[in-house]
Formats: sequence, C-alpha cells, structure tokens
Amino acid sequence: MSQYEIERVTGIDRKTIRSYQRKLKEGELNSPGVATDSGPQIPPWPPTVDSNQLSALVTRAESLNLSTSKCEPHRSFIEQQLALKRNATAIYQDLVDHHGYQGAYNSVKRFVQKITFKEPEQFDRLEFAPGEEAQVDYGEGALTRVPGSNIYRRPRLFAMTLRYSRKNFFTVTWKSSQEIWSRLHEQAWQFYGGVPAYVVLDNLKEGVIKPDLYEPELNTLYAMTCAHYGVIADPARVRDPNRKGTVESAIGYAQETALKGRRFETLEEQQVFLLDWERKWAGTRIHGVTKRQVNEMFAEEKAYLKALPGCAMQYFKESVRRVSSDTCVRVGNSSYAARPAAIGSTVVVRVFSNYLEIRDVRTLQVLRTHPIALRAGSVILPAAERLFNPSRETWSILRKAQEIGKNTHKFCELLFKHEGRVGQRKMWGIVNLDRKYPRIFIEQACEQVLNSGLKSYKMVRAQADRLTLEALSSFDRAAQMGPELTQSHALIRSTQEYANLFTHSAQAHMPFNQEENWNE
Repeated sequence: MSQYEIERVTGIDRKTIRSYQRKLKEGELNSPGVATDSGPQIPPWPPTVDSNQLSALVTRAESLNLSTSKCEPHRSFIEQQLALKRNATAIYQDLVDHHGYQGAYNSVKRFVQKITFKEPEQFDRLEFAPGEEAQVDYGEGALTRVPGSNIYRRPRLFAMTLRYSRKNFFTVTWKSSQEIWSRLHEQAWQFYGGVPAYVVLDNLKEGVIKPDLYEPELNTLYAMTCAHYGVIADPARVRDPNRKGTVESAIGYAQETALKGRRFETLEEQQVFLLDWERKWAGTRIHGVTKRQVNEMFAEEKAYLKALPGCAMQYFKESVRRVSSDTCVRVGNSSYAARPAAIGSTVVVRVFSNYLEIRDVRTLQVLRTHPIALRAGSVILPAAERLFNPSRETWSILRKAQEIGKNTHKFCELLFKHEGRVGQRKMWGIVNLDRKYPRIFIEQACEQVLNSGLKSYKMVRAQADRLTLEALSSFDRAAQMGPELTQSHALIRSTQEYANLFTHSAQAHMPFNQEENWNE
C-alpha cells in the first residue's frame, strides 16, 4: 500500500511511516515499536494481523471516514465543475476565491483524481477454432522509392492474420481498388494453401459499400471473390477496432520490428524482404498469448483450411450503360447488341479479359454475352437485329446534313440505308465536321467519296482534311511570292512620252547662252 493509504487506514502521520520505511531499508528496524506519550501506539513491524483482520480494519476505517482532505465539504461543487469539463486548476481557483478554501492545490488535484477515477475497460479474449477466422487490414509500409523519381513514400501494407495460429501474410502495394483488394486476398489464401471459413475486415470502400451490423452491402467484385473461394466476409462494427485487434497487432509488430528505419528502392524488394522476415522470424517466434510457436500452430490449422478452387477468380470491371436507339450499348468505342433490353433502359455491363456480359440491372440475369471487339469502332450486332426505320434522331441528323450541302445529305442517307440506326454514329461524325472544317470542303469531300463508291466516315474526314491543307498551303505560297508586276496598263504611259517630258522641262529652265550651245 502507499503511504497515503496507510495513513488513511491507521491514522499515523506519513512522516512517521516514511521514517519507519527508511529504517527498514537501512536495517535499523529490528524490534517492535515502543509506545510514547507524545504519539499514538505504533504497531509492530511487520504487522502480525492476518488478512481477515486487515480487511475488517480497512472497513472500519472507511466507515469512520478518516479522510483528512479539506475538499470533502466542497464535494458537490467540485462534482458540478467536473461535469462542466473544468480542470483541477480552475476548480482550485474558484474554491479559494468564492468558498474560503484554505488547503493546497495538490489536495484539490488528488481529490479530483480520486472522484474521477474510472475502472479500466474490460475485454474478453475470444478463442477461435482452427481455420475458422482470418482478419485483414491496411497499414503503412516502409519508405520506398517512387518509380521514375528520387522521392520516397510509404506504400500500403496489406496484412492477413489467421486468428487461431496468428500466421501472417504481408505484402505492399502503391494503389488500392476493388480488384487490387480482392487480388491481395487471393494472394494471401494461396500463401496459406487454403481459405478460412470467414474473414473479418474493416469498412473500407474497397470491400464495403454500405456498413451495417446485420446486412452490410459489399462491393460486387469483392463479394464474388469471396463466393468463388467459399469465404464469408464479416465487416467489423463501425468504430470498433478491437474486433480485429489481432491483425492490427500484427501490423504494428511488422512496422516496429521489421520495417522501422528501413528504406527500399523498389516495391518488389520490400515484398521479398517481408516474406523472408515472416518465414525466418515472425513464423518462428513464441507467441505471447498462446506460448507456442506460430509455425507449429499453423501446421495444425492448415489441415482445417478449406481447399482452394480449381481455377482462379476471373476479375472484371463493372459499369452501368444505357441502351441507345440502335438497341446497342457503347463500351470502349464499340457497340454491342443489348436485346432483349429495351431502348432507353439501363443495363449492367461486366467486362472480363476477353469477353463481356450484359446483365439486367435489377436481377443481374445475363442478357447477352459478346467477345471483346479487337478494333475500336466495331459493331457487334446481327443483321437481323438492325433497325432501318428512321427515328427523330435520324431526321435531326439529316436536317443538319442538308444545311451543309446536297452531297453531304446524300452521303448520310446512303449510310442510314446501308447500316440502319447503327450508322447514326457515323452520321453524327460527318455533320459535326463543320466544327473543324469549312462546309465547302466537307461538301467536296462527300462528293469525292461518293464518286469512289465508298461509305466511310474516315474517308470523308481524310478528304476534308486534305482539302483544307491544300487551301492553306496555296494561301501561304501567295503570301510569300507577293503581287506580280506588269509592264502594260492603261494607267502606265510609254517611255517616249516620259523622254519628251524630260527634254521639254530641261530646255525651259536653261540660260540663253547655254540654250544656243545646246542647240548647236
């Protein structure tokens, strides 16, 4: 017990208690205390009472309220001030100014600490069966050089920890997305050689769209990855990090032990280092809670992990598209048939590595499947599904084409007759050429393409570009050569008239004697 508690229970001054403590340390105290007339009876040292007597003594002392604090009469005022979030200094100043307090500040501070003391929060350590749970989270890795620069930054540190054996998987990445988050899970499960029953994660956007304790909404790609591997995703309660305290402790352990004070030139170098460190040190350590080696417990748990599926997860990018008037959806500058989806409706498009799926936006039922177009601008639409009846959009394009010229209008009509509503995209491209080229050149380009028997938007654009460049080059040549000079014109007199004028003027201004000499 502290000297303050001994004084409170026994009533003996702390100076006396401190003196006996010093004598006990120095070996001077070898006999029981002696009663004197000037002080209370000092109990023998060490005390001879048993635990029951000591408990009764403490209870009796507390019932007698032997506290010597001068703050006790002001308890209600102090509690009111603490409820207002005021500190001990402010309370002490008010006690002195308004309540006649004569004690010291330290007494107020001790009293405040006593009545505001809270019991530490209790946590129950959960135990899990082998292969039951894994926990995942992001942290910060060590400083790593950014590719192509001399800047060092901290990448994201991905960690997965098996709850039973505490076996860890660490890797680093510069970026994060739904696909990267799912691929990191896949790498961890391949590292373990199996998958647990469920995985506990934080409510980050890569995994969870809408946090909810009972029915959380997961991202589609992450949910399909977990379903492919037979794992249940269990997001932790919002602002409850203790639910996944095992993986957070593992991240802190890796940051403080393996990565602190280190720098790496490449991301791959840090990944190799983490794998080697986990194999050599983290996996061979004796865990402080289980008092067993991590690799030994992992060898037991591995038999309980579910087997990996026969094929890897096929990742995709999902987007929502609207069906245009030609019954197609636009994906990557190409058009794909969307029937039986109605014109103007929205569909979900999932783009895989070499094919795409068009699904219903509500039921996610597959409506169409198409191979990925190899050339931009392709139209994957059967001839039987093409629409050749003009729509309001068609008439709008033709009116714009008529304003440019008759050849442009004729060219757009042939495009629609040949391709139907699918050709409206090319028709829009032709009528919008007037934003860049003069209409006269567009008209001439359409005439030349029609005469060649082609029906290509790219040819029209190329011809308009060629005609524009030729016109600009002719203007440049004219500006460089300047105007041409001519020798004959109605305003230009003959050279003989200029000679006669010169002779006449010279004779009119000569002196007389010089004129005679001139005549001679």
